[in-house]
Amino acid sequence: MRTLIISDIHANLTALNAVLADAEPYDRVWCLGDVVGYGPDPNECIERVKSLPGLKCVKGNHDAAIIGDIDINSFNLEARASLQWLESELKPANRRWLSNLGERLEFRDITIVHGSPSNPVWEYIMDRKAAKKNMSEFSTKVCLVGHTHVPQIYEFQADTSGEIRHRQPALDETFQINHKSIINPGSVGQPRDHDPRSSYLIYNSDDESWVYHRVEYDITKVQDRILAAGLPQRHASRLKSGW
Repeated sequence: MRTLIISDIHANLTALNAVLADAEPYDRVWCLGDVVGYGPDPNECIERVKSLPGLKCVKGNHDAAIIGDIDINSFNLEARASLQWLESELKPANRRWLSNLGERLEFRDITIVHGSPSNPVWEYIMDRKAAKKNMSEFSTKVCLVGHTHVPQIYEFQADTSGEIRHRQPALDETFQINHKSIINPGSVGQPRDHDPRSSYLIYNSDDESWVYHRVEYDITKVQDRILAAGLPQRHASRLKSGW
């Protein structure tokens, strides 16, 4: 069974549609949160995600903020401006859908969260120290996280040094996970690893294989919609260089 794993769509429908088309065929989708925030297409992205097969989705920090679970003053000025705009744009049915998302899901040998297993909505796992601290916070073989917008793999070397091995995955190369690991698929709608292409992950449960992919999309169209909506210019400019 092929699973499409996506995260941090951030209301970028053009990027989401590019990923969904590039990833076909897939049997189910796991979404690691932040469907909204920053981008110009919040309702369209929620409605597209809701329609995906076998969907499992958790709440991200932007999703949590727009439903009142997080104080928007916790965000920087530009992210706060996006949330304030979203307040008047979000349809009631889509707000309810976000409200019903959980912060953490566990099934088979997989845990999915947005931030980290110890702080599912807010904590960033950006280095080996944070990854090592979080390895004891989940009991499954793999924990999938988003939030940083950067594709990463952290593996716990339990049978050797007990240290954390960190690697950035090679694109389009099939790999296996042999140790307890934290895996980040990167971002669909706002990559921050200086590669503007949307990032996603495919997991095949038949042979336990994983593959990272990137896909280009029409960034200029998204930038135009961001500016037309009156959202911060930085939300548009950062898409071109992937930061």
